[in-house]
Amino acid sequence: MRDELSATFAALADPTRRAILARLAGGDATVMELAEPFDISQPTVSKHLKVLERAGMISRGRIAQTRPCRLEMARLEDAARWLEAYRHLWEDSFDRLDAYLRELPSPPSKGT
Repeated sequence: MRDELSATFAALADPTRRAILARLAGGDATVMELAEPFDISQPTVSKHLKVLERAGMISRGRIAQTRPCRLEMARLEDAARWLEAYRHLWEDSFDRLDAYLRELPSPPSKGT
């Protein structure tokens, strides 16, 4: 799982790939449909799709002459589980910060 997790986070590191995943969350799309909102070439979009496909985050089917892309949730779920394991650390840190801020004296108001 560690190598898969590394591939997932590496794929998520690029904003274009995150945008592609967001689009696929709404349903399957062709390469042309995925390329449409970006100011990049279709071959560049295809390279992004290959990274996502190697990371197991998308799959490509075949319908006649088109190859629609589909979001595969398993890798995102693995990443979410990994992050969830650290949630308590963040929450504890925020709780300590909140307690510290409550202990600080209030600054004097400007009107007094």
